[in-house]
Amino acid sequence: MLLAALAVTAAPTGLALVVGALTLWGISVVRRDASVADPAWGPAFLLIAAVSVAATPAPGPRAWIALTLVGLWAARLGSHLLRRNRSHGEDPRYVAMRAQHGARFWWVSLFTVFLLQAALAWIVSLPLQAAIVSTTPLSILDGVGVLAWIAGFTCEAVADAQLARFRADPNSRGTVLDTGLWRYSRHPNYFGDALLWWGIGLLGAAAGAWAALVGPLLMNVLIVRVSGVSLLEKDIGDRRPGYREYVRRTSSFVPWFPKP
Repeated sequence: MLLAALAVTAAPTGLALVVGALTLWGISVVRRDASVADPAWGPAFLLIAAVSVAATPAPGPRAWIALTLVGLWAARLGSHLLRRNRSHGEDPRYVAMRAQHGARFWWVSLFTVFLLQAALAWIVSLPLQAAIVSTTPLSILDGVGVLAWIAGFTCEAVADAQLARFRADPNSRGTVLDTGLWRYSRHPNYFGDALLWWGIGLLGAAAGAWAALVGPLLMNVLIVRVSGVSLLEKDIGDRRPGYREYVRRTSSFVPWFPKP
């Protein structure tokens, strides 16, 4: 099933992602701000879904469900990151990379930021592509996938809103957010993001493409080990004195009751 999906969608989705990456890269060079890559992460999956639907001769119910779910997630995440990054300048990650590579950064960023992000998005989207080209009838597994997506989307959206309110409060400077969902997980927004992608993965599995679960697995690795949890917690204990105590009592990822 996965090979059948890729036979239909691989070329058009891959081409669309490369064109999008090159466009964003050009904008980043002109603006001298590679942070434009971040808000594009969610919309990249909507682009993949839309191109996959267009490339599928007769999209079935699963295709429209997958397109709708990814569209809602992409719109929320993209707009959230745009609002969060507005007027904050270039992300410190890219500032450090720019200092490291100097005048070559404009060229290095094409491969290490924009094309790499496009490649990762394509791999993560494998169950999405499989679900869209599938012609098999809907099953209970699809329902479980949709429920997982709803739970993950709600968790991510609520956690992001709670964090935005916390950051906007001047009294929170130097303190730790440990209320709401953040009482049960140090990164409930990332947990929600991972969970909703496992929901999409189940749609791909329901289509017969169990191998496509490599997509949400990769997303999990990226969130926990690469660009999410581990990166955020690298130096936050130095910036927020109470964070080490927060780490001691609070689950790092999967929400759970805090230790006394």
